[in-house]
Amino acid sequence: MEISQFYIAGINYKKTDAAVRGQFAINNNQYIALTQKAAHYGITEFFVLSTCNRTEIYGRASHVADLVNLLCSETAGTTNTFNQLAYIKNGHAAVEHLFSVAAGLDSQILGDYEIVGQLKLASRIAKEQGYIGTFLERLLNCVLQSSKAIKTQTQLSGGTVSVSFAAIQFLKEQCTNIQQKKILLLGTGKIGRNTCKNLVDYLETRNITLLNRTDAKAAELASELGLRTAPFEALKQEVMDADIIIVATNSAEPVITKADLQHSTKKILIDLSIPNNIEPACAQLTHITLVNVDGLSAINDITLQKRVAEVPKAKAIINEHMVEFTAWHGMRRNVPVLKAAKEKLHNMHNCALFQAAYANATMPGYVPQDNIQKVITNMAVKMQHQRQPGCNYIEAINDYISGCLN
Repeated sequence: MEISQFYIAGINYKKTDAAVRGQFAINNNQYIALTQKAAHYGITEFFVLSTCNRTEIYGRASHVADLVNLLCSETAGTTNTFNQLAYIKNGHAAVEHLFSVAAGLDSQILGDYEIVGQLKLASRIAKEQGYIGTFLERLLNCVLQSSKAIKTQTQLSGGTVSVSFAAIQFLKEQCTNIQQKKILLLGTGKIGRNTCKNLVDYLETRNITLLNRTDAKAAELASELGLRTAPFEALKQEVMDADIIIVATNSAEPVITKADLQHSTKKILIDLSIPNNIEPACAQLTHITLVNVDGLSAINDITLQKRVAEVPKAKAIINEHMVEFTAWHGMRRNVPVLKAAKEKLHNMHNCALFQAAYANATMPGYVPQDNIQKVITNMAVKMQHQRQPGCNYIEAINDYISGCLN
């Protein structure tokens, strides 16, 4: 696969708000549907990264439109809207973009390391469905190695800053006596769990009720942290009773609407979901304070300033790993020529005329495989720096003959 065939097309927080991003969010069922349709669009390698801040499709294609059309075949948003808002990159620019995303350099909150887990999940689903080939597997391995090096060798992800932690800072600013407030946390997936633990650790409160569509998941987390649970069927009553409501669900439609809160008491609502799982119109109610992921991500504190100073170090690490990946790809691109040359040298060595002309090649102690491998290795090095298959091929034959004469 040529690097020029590798594309990324996506939208993110830089040009789109949460409502628009929600139109292009992909859940696991939609992801599986995409893998079932991919062959129809001529796609053999791809994966989709869909988070609260971005939806991106990466893959091999003859034209990026094939990837875009595949993605939008499962989204609420249209291809036309996507194309108007999307950024498209291919080749080395697409490779560099993936490295930056995995490092947290392209995150809404700089250095947000949660993206790594999301990337691993996205690639695992694609691999299970047979859409991660040699190129993407090697690229993803290099990208994750780079991200890990940045995590351990820099302070780009130093301090405690993430969307879930930003929710805690927002609550600190919005209310006092937090321990006396009734908190309802809806959704106990990864983001919900992180947020819940932050509530307990940083706000020192356990006045929290957990709800989840699967009651057992909420019960498990509640048992771990000593919290209360309620059945999902009691959602409306729990909403009415709560002072603070945090939603981290993955519903296609809002689970809390303006109508639900029309006659409620004063409340603070935090929506960590994409698409919005709290109807944005709730903010029109004077007794309701509502913030979503875009509002939370506007937090800019001393921790973020320290992270900015680490960006050059992170980029230097990315560059090292990109050079490694490019070298691997250059070597792999030459594999067909190298294989052909190796086969030709073996055939030439076994030729009676060759053996008659070069007696050294048949003497005891001479190992043709060793000489052939040495020639092929030298040929690979030369092709890495200057790809001239015909000339390299002739040089390999000359090198082998020279080895037989010595």
